Amino acid sequence: MKVGFIGLGIMGRPMCKNLLKAGYEVTAFDPFAKAALDDVVSCGAVRGESNADVAAKSDVVILMVPNSPNVRDAVFGKEGVAEAKKKDLDIIDMSSIAPLQSKDIAEKCEASGMHMMDAPVSGGEPKAIDGTLSIMCGGPKVLFDRYRELLGHLGASVIHCGEVNGAGDTTKLANQVIVAANIAACAEAYELATMAGVDPVKVFDAIKGGLAGSTVMNAKVPMMLDRNFKPGFRIDLHIKDLNNALETGHGVGTPMILTSAVQEMLQWLHNNGCGSDDHSAILKYYERITGVEVKRQ
Repeated sequence: MKVGFIGLGIMGRPMCKNLLKAGYEVTAFDPFAKAALDDVVSCGAVRGESNADVAAKSDVVILMVPNSPNVRDAVFGKEGVAEAKKKDLDIIDMSSIAPLQSKDIAEKCEASGMHMMDAPVSGGEPKAIDGTLSIMCGGPKVLFDRYRELLGHLGASVIHCGEVNGAGDTTKLANQVIVAANIAACAEAYELATMAGVDPVKVFDAIKGGLAGSTVMNAKVPMMLDRNFKPGFRIDLHIKDLNNALETGHGVGTPMILTSAVQEMLQWLHNNGCGSDDHSAILKYYERITGVEVKRQ
């Protein structure tokens, strides 16, 4: 199977490398990440000259780009995947985009003789590197079955969430709402502990094995305590996801109260120069209010 890979950012670059390690023939391209493209080529990938060139050389094309307009442009823009005019080309969009946009792009793909499945991921850079992402798939089950093995080299969990295009993206939005609210709750709780004079490290050790414990807490609280806000998942990307969640929630008529509150925190951080920090930097929002840093004592 010849695989095309478009988008070599924080997540795409290690994902592409994992496909190479698994033995797939990969043609890669990213016009905005020359160093990353050079890196995957040095690992054995074929250098693509454009999105259309990648499509022409591939049986299936994986997209890992920031948002809905980027997916649309990668497929239908100038020198996009559609320009290859490759009948029955399969597209796996692993970006995190708005579900209704995903459905619309998939319908246009079908009209052009291509087939698309959405398959956004969760786990951040560490799990992209070690190939243990959670992958949420939406679209025709036949596509899921065809590429289940391939996706298994990228994720420890690969779940088909529904036959409708956008089902995977809806699942990812639910994931992002829970992650954002969880990080905000951790930031608030550990700020409370610090200001009450209790060592936040001991608080973490005491509660991580109980009901409050979570994968999010285990991953993000040590970063807070170490003052390490190097991005595994940037605040600006989480803003994008929550915008999509709010838009979708408003569209279907569900209240998005917690999501709206956390989105305001993230937007404030963006406006104060923290947009490229890891989303664990929600802590900085509380610290700016209180003037007290949470850290190892």
